[in-house]
Amino acid sequence: MANHLFFYAALSLTLVHEMDAIRCREWSILPGLSLLKDETAYLLYMLAHIPLYFLLFLSLVGNRPKEGLIIGLDIFFIAHLLIHILFLKNHKNKFKNWFTWSLITGASVFGLLYLFF
Repeated sequence: MANHLFFYAALSLTLVHEMDAIRCREWSILPGLSLLKDETAYLLYMLAHIPLYFLLFLSLVGNRPKEGLIIGLDIFFIAHLLIHILFLKNHKNKFKNWFTWSLITGASVFGLLYLFF
């Protein structure tokens, strides 16, 4: 567990970011979902997270978390920041305040730290 602290910090920040993403209506800037009615896109966005979280937690449970999964997620945390930067100028983007960017950037930094240490 102690050798995965950076990963779990990144994961925690990402999960809180996903909660914040609901406030920011992230589905309205995502390709595909942005084309749907708001209520439908919201429902699909929320439903998509159930199997993602289920599989994530199921894969991390046990005496030895899967190192390949952890490394893959750390790379995702870094890529996730880059994706948010790409969507920064989207007129529907509501990820604008310091707290939101602290979550996104923090997850990326901790993911990077895990990969290097």
